[in-house]
Amino acid sequence: MIVTSGLTKRYGTLLVVDGVDLDVREGDRYGFLGPNGSGKTTVVRMLLGLVYASSGTIEVLGRPVPKQVSAVLPRIGALVEAPGAYGHLSGRANLATIDAAGSPWPGRRRDRRRRIGEALDRVGLGGIDDRPVRKYSLGMRQRLGLAAALLRSPRLLILDEPTNGLDPRGIHEVRTLLAELNSAGTTVFMSSHQLSEVEQLCTRVGVIDRGRLVLQDDLAVLRGPTGRVVVHTADADRAVAVLGSRIAERDGDRLIVADADPAGVNAQLTAAGLRITEIWPERRSLEELVLSVTTGSSDRFDGADRARRPPAASGPAPIALGGTALGDGTAESGDLAAAGARAADGDTAVEAAEVTAAGETAATGDAAAGSGEPAAGR
Repeated sequence: MIVTSGLTKRYGTLLVVDGVDLDVREGDRYGFLGPNGSGKTTVVRMLLGLVYASSGTIEVLGRPVPKQVSAVLPRIGALVEAPGAYGHLSGRANLATIDAAGSPWPGRRRDRRRRIGEALDRVGLGGIDDRPVRKYSLGMRQRLGLAAALLRSPRLLILDEPTNGLDPRGIHEVRTLLAELNSAGTTVFMSSHQLSEVEQLCTRVGVIDRGRLVLQDDLAVLRGPTGRVVVHTADADRAVAVLGSRIAERDGDRLIVADADPAGVNAQLTAAGLRITEIWPERRSLEELVLSVTTGSSDRFDGADRARRPPAASGPAPIALGGTALGDGTAESGDLAAAGARAADGDTAVEAAEVTAAGETAATGDAAAGSGEPAAGR
């Protein structure tokens, strides 16, 4: 579904994405992880043709991007960072505008009202009134963005922080929705800082750090047994005496035993008359895995970092996408000042097919960063 080879992006001397080789297979629920400023959003924008790569190749749904991006965008639903919408229009009117954008396809206008209603129902906005979007809460805007991504029953969902602004119940609802869509045949590619959500939803993960893909594998493989056993016992002192040198760590009544056989450890301890409260094979959490392969966030500025960080890049002049002037393209100094930073973005088109039209694609610092960047959808 998504294959990149040597994907690289530079802004002048600043290396933002460094030789990334993504492998997202059909049916995957792929979690794309990394610290702030590590290049996640820049990669997402390159996948959608919003930013040109400096080198490397991209293939999405079997087509080269950006060369044939217009052929794949109608089959992709996308939400990048923050949903863009006309603040004076209602949610339904915004979805109708988005659906009218892009390349036409048979029956789109005839069943538009039904599809908009179904999309709003799926994201929990089915009962929304005609209030303008500017009066929506952050969570409601996020739900509206997800509804836009679902309008055309996409084969591939590309989502950047899809649960941003949602409360715990909303996060659970979105996780359930994405699992249902995946079960129905939609491949899900999502970047997120919510490691617990990725751990519960995703089947495969990739971790990017300072622009480089440092880890990529099935989550079940990464979280496989470590070859040690965790034991909770009220008789910890006696357990230490019984197990001897196999005790790798101890924290109160919690013991880590250097042994790959929980049943054997349990049999040995119970035979000695010890009371075992809990016992299980040790597995690394996703948080432990991510922290072990990443170095830090670009939004952290310690005193020792000040001398070696380059000055913030100044923002370029306003740009036009599809003939519409959009924003000032100013880059966030915290992100661009760090070596692993990605370019900053404003509100972005909430549905990838919309990128092919002028109206709804919001300003991107990425696109403004070089004169060779594409006008959206070209």
